[in-house]
Amino acid sequence: MKVVRRLYQRFRSLLHELTKFGTIGAAAFLLDTGLYNAFLLGIGWGPMTSKVIATTLSATFAYLGNRYWTFRHREQSGLGREYFLFFLLNGIALLFGVLVIGFTARTLNLTDGLSLNIANFVGVGLGTLFRYWSYKKWVFLEATTPIPAELPEIGIRQDR
Repeated sequence: MKVVRRLYQRFRSLLHELTKFGTIGAAAFLLDTGLYNAFLLGIGWGPMTSKVIATTLSATFAYLGNRYWTFRHREQSGLGREYFLFFLLNGIALLFGVLVIGFTARTLNLTDGLSLNIANFVGVGLGTLFRYWSYKKWVFLEATTPIPAELPEIGIRQDR
């Protein structure tokens, strides 16, 4: 039991960070998949157009969740810089999804809802691996000074 406890203590912050990242990712995945299907099957847009728009909207949600919850303990290097890099890296990750969907629809000629949703799932999985690695490396940097878990209370002095 001591070995398990030591391993947990050693990797506690990584486990917490991965759990938060996974929670935000799961919510973004549900949003992405729901919007993808609404655009594809409900409105009748093309599979790649549906994917690009759904991913843009779910990535905005994911940015906010990751910045203000998952990686809040990391350096805040400026909203503009982070937002630009976040969406640049999401654009690269989106290519994984678009390529898999495009291959499924155009090369394999599988255009039914099930095939396109399986392709979407594979693309999201590949993109998720890339995003986690790239966010930690380029977007949400290690803090140079420790950031307190809670904000200190400010004492209000009242002279009487």
